[in-house]
Amino acid sequence: MKRYIIIAMAALCTLNLYAQSSMTDSQVLDFVMQEHKKGTSQAQIVTKLMQNGVNINQIRKVRRTYEQMQRSGNSTSTGVGIGMASTDRTRSNNGNDLTGNMSTMGYNGQFSPMDQMQMMGQYSNGRISGYNDDNYIYDETDPEFMQISDELNDWMPTDTATMYKNLLAKYRRENKIKKVFGRDIFNRKDLTFEPAMNIATPQNYVLGPGDDVYIDIYGASQKNAQATVTPDGTINIEDFGPIQVGGLTVAQATARVRQQMGKYYSSSKISLTLGQTRTITVNIMGEVKKPGSYTLSAFGTVFHALHMAGGVSNYGTLRNIKVYRKDVLISVVDVYDYMLNGKLSGNVRLSDNDVIVVGAYDNLVRIVGKVKRPMWFEMKNNESLGTLLRYAGGFTGDAYKKSVRVFRKNGQQLSIHTVNEFDMGSFTLTDEDSISVDSVIQRFENMVEVKGAVFRPGMYQVGDDINSVRSLLEAAEGTTEYAFTAHALLHRKKKDRRLEVIAIDIDGIMEGRVPDIPLQNEDVLFIPTRQDVQENQTLSIRGEVQYPGIYQFAENTTLEDLVLQAGGLKESASTIKVEVSRRIVNPKAEVNDSIIARTYTFALKDGFVIDGDPGFILAPFDEVYVHQSPGTNVQKNVTVDGEVMFAGVYTLPKRNARLSDIIKAAGGVNDLAYVKGARLERRTNEAERLQLEDAFRQAKEQQERNMLEMALGSSNPAAVAQMADNKGKTTLEKFAVPTSYPVGIELDKALAHPGSDADIVLRDGDRLIVPEYNGTVRINGAVMHTNTVGFVEGKSVSYYIDQAGGFSSDAKKRNTYILYMNGMVAKVGHNAKVRPGCEIIVPTKAQSKMTIAEKMTMATSFSSIATMMATVANILKK
Repeated sequence: MKRYIIIAMAALCTLNLYAQSSMTDSQVLDFVMQEHKKGTSQAQIVTKLMQNGVNINQIRKVRRTYEQMQRSGNSTSTGVGIGMASTDRTRSNNGNDLTGNMSTMGYNGQFSPMDQMQMMGQYSNGRISGYNDDNYIYDETDPEFMQISDELNDWMPTDTATMYKNLLAKYRRENKIKKVFGRDIFNRKDLTFEPAMNIATPQNYVLGPGDDVYIDIYGASQKNAQATVTPDGTINIEDFGPIQVGGLTVAQATARVRQQMGKYYSSSKISLTLGQTRTITVNIMGEVKKPGSYTLSAFGTVFHALHMAGGVSNYGTLRNIKVYRKDVLISVVDVYDYMLNGKLSGNVRLSDNDVIVVGAYDNLVRIVGKVKRPMWFEMKNNESLGTLLRYAGGFTGDAYKKSVRVFRKNGQQLSIHTVNEFDMGSFTLTDEDSISVDSVIQRFENMVEVKGAVFRPGMYQVGDDINSVRSLLEAAEGTTEYAFTAHALLHRKKKDRRLEVIAIDIDGIMEGRVPDIPLQNEDVLFIPTRQDVQENQTLSIRGEVQYPGIYQFAENTTLEDLVLQAGGLKESASTIKVEVSRRIVNPKAEVNDSIIARTYTFALKDGFVIDGDPGFILAPFDEVYVHQSPGTNVQKNVTVDGEVMFAGVYTLPKRNARLSDIIKAAGGVNDLAYVKGARLERRTNEAERLQLEDAFRQAKEQQERNMLEMALGSSNPAAVAQMADNKGKTTLEKFAVPTSYPVGIELDKALAHPGSDADIVLRDGDRLIVPEYNGTVRINGAVMHTNTVGFVEGKSVSYYIDQAGGFSSDAKKRNTYILYMNGMVAKVGHNAKVRPGCEIIVPTKAQSKMTIAEKMTMATSFSSIATMMATVANILKK
């Protein structure tokens, strides 16, 4: 923000108004910042600016003013007496920059041709000078629109989307333009060709009006003076009068000053040096981006002037730029000479009123393929293909150099010319020629390759030293220890590029028993390893070992060795039953054998040594099974909570430990225990979990099939859509395998009759809970008011229903059931009696107002849930 304020203040100080703009520089800056804060898009801002007559030059000027003030903060005077010269004698570039400025001589490159017509009052691109059309929408492909938009994007923040859009548009514009070598050299921001101002005073520099000179007198007298050459060509020195120096070189002017002032300072020396240079006006015409008259420093050169004009246009030449001085051709500039050879001979220093003419190019040719700079190049009429290759940097390493193809637009049709390497220097190119340089063929002319079991596999040169299989193997340092040398393969390509295979006896060739085989170009010798020609042999061990798995077979491996390799036996391993299973292999068999494996049984002593037959050698693919000892048992624990003498965790003493056993171990129940209400919670084991998950999956699949069948059979589109919405949203989606479940028990009967059916067998993870006496009954479900009341001996279910206000209107009275504290369930009407602590539950009727789709979905859901619950019940009973 601070920078914007400084720029605005600087713009206000200059008070430089544009003739065709209705906005001052400060108004432009304020407008852009305010619109940006409002969130106005960049395209809309540019459109409004152009509607008010603002062009690219005014936008650049606001940005440029501050930068110019930073670069140069001094000024020069037109006349200074002796002894009053400025101590700062550095020069600055006092010409205008890329945008130029408006001079009294007329248009000097500041405005585009469209702007010129506006200032002349002519209608141009939909605008009339002085007319502000607020309803006009500019075309975003307008070159000036794009220039203003790009300039604003450089120094005003913009949103990411707009920035991306601008970059994409710029990329597309650039891709439509031919990429001609050197064409962008004069419109790059990082390469301005500005003249070096603070160099030693050139003695051949011709002084003219506006030049500052410094006169230094030293020796017997010590004085200095500063003066500016007047339009008449004189410098006025105090006490000496005018001295004519205009049109003289610095050396000649120095001699004249010494001649006229020397008689006053005969004992001193006098020197003249050049200070701030004057500006000159240079005219740039022809095929440049912005032709016109430009104000340059007197040190300005042709290249700097071309940069000021924005570089050559898409039709301008870089090879024949002419410089005229007083209607006389003084220089012809070839930019390629500078870019490719570093020559600056044509880049002369300009003088006032010099004219630079950039004509149209003669020939543009394109070269593609295997050259270092594939692109378009400008060629002179007499230049050859060899010259073009030099401009393109020459061939790349993989280029086919014997000939190139030239595609030419010849008359009404295309023609092609194949130019060999000896004619490239004489083959002349014409406009729009296209040259293609191919790559070398991806084939070898002197290569053989060896693969497989050799110490140095790879490609080798076939020739004098390597010309046979034996010499190739010697070059590859021979075969490895794993090589299968009885049968190697040589792949050879025939003349029609078809492959053939030649069997090679490596041992026979190396031992001299069979003749050596000569090699040909692109032969590939493959030497397999023994592992390549036979199946990968393994050993397996399973069961009660530390690291069961598959191991690599090694000869002479014993059973003890494999057990050791697997980490030894576990504590639970049986040492009297270790089995080895061996496959039966008969490659010459003609019929199936009923025996598919042979099993060997062993007993181990001390875990490793075989009892009775040590050193049993294993064969490939043997499988060893170390079984679990039946005498190994892991502790199984149950938890007893509630009203017992010693609650806590207990280990089951035997496999068939029952409820009565664990109550006895806990010291029996205490006086507060309500034995009839004791309940048992059982943890779901892995087998039950897998069966439940499988039942859930099958039920869900069946539900989806039922829904699909009903959808296909339904003629109601709304029902089909409803079923599609309900798919996957049923009760099944909410189902999760429980970690535990209740088991209904009758602990009082188990304690009264130990070992009976009521005295069920416990298992690991069971939790037995013996509660206190609960003298209440809870009534829940479809009743008028859910309630808990005191237990009254002998009262029926209807008594307790009345205590809850009776049945509600949606109650399913016949399905009323009682859930007892011990987990047992009884249906009312089947001699079910109310007990302390129980809960009477009255189910609710299903809603009757349902859509067809909802009824079908519920039916399939109930069917699937019923199937699943039946499976769960069967699992839990086991």
